[in-house]
Amino acid sequence: MTTAEPSATASAEHLVLALSCPDQPGIVHAVSGALAEHGGNITESQQFGDPSTGLFFMRVQVETAAPRADLEAALSAVARRFGMTWKLDRVGRPVRTLIMASKDPHCLVDLLFRQRFQGLPIEVVGVVANHPDLEPIARSYDAPFHHIPVTRETKPDAERALLDIVHAGDVELVVLARYMQILSDEVCTELAGNVINIHHSFLPSFKGARPYAQAHGRGVKLIGATAHYVTADLDEGPIIEQDVERVTHSDDVGEMVARGQDVERRVLARAVRWHAEHRVLVDGRRTVVFS
Repeated sequence: MTTAEPSATASAEHLVLALSCPDQPGIVHAVSGALAEHGGNITESQQFGDPSTGLFFMRVQVETAAPRADLEAALSAVARRFGMTWKLDRVGRPVRTLIMASKDPHCLVDLLFRQRFQGLPIEVVGVVANHPDLEPIARSYDAPFHHIPVTRETKPDAERALLDIVHAGDVELVVLARYMQILSDEVCTELAGNVINIHHSFLPSFKGARPYAQAHGRGVKLIGATAHYVTADLDEGPIIEQDVERVTHSDDVGEMVARGQDVERRVLARAVRWHAEHRVLVDGRRTVVFS
């Protein structure tokens, strides 16, 4: 038996760079050049230029043994040259995440399960809910549970308590896992680009608390879900992921609810994973999602 030689990149760090800037010649050359000058071996690279907005988007994974500070200094120089917005992170680093829910457990349970058993790259720092019903589920996954009741009169205090949790926990991502409350414009602005919501795709046709019953009454043939970033414009934030499921006249409301919840949890999990892996870049009212 022979012993394999140690890899020359054994001490290298695997990093992911995501960036956007006005589209112009030389961007890819400049970025790849900066990475190469620091011993970078590119393992994955994707680019997209949007002719409608004039913006360029790029996601690169690179292995390098160069000191992070040196690489960041080189990329900062490139960013200044091209007017880039950029972020450099370690591939697979769990993103510190706060999950918010109300009473429906399916999305919360799914995210907690995927984080613990399926490698979803998030670190759940807590669960916030406006009802106490889901506390046993959060506790079973060792996630701190925060019950913050919300009424019209207490909403400002409730949102201050929420932001206190976000700041104290160094939260990077907030996931609304069927959280049946509307965040204020102020909270949406403070957490812009870092809040993901899931809702049924019936909006705006089937608004309200019983969309599947309304859909059943109209005899729809497709049900679905949409994951999007939260903005001050209700349910109008940039869409990250969508999916649908076919139904028939023989499906009753209960069956439609079950199918709808299934597609909701799948869509939300994909959106959270892609965000945590820095595969989603905002392009105005849309997103660029690198596979």
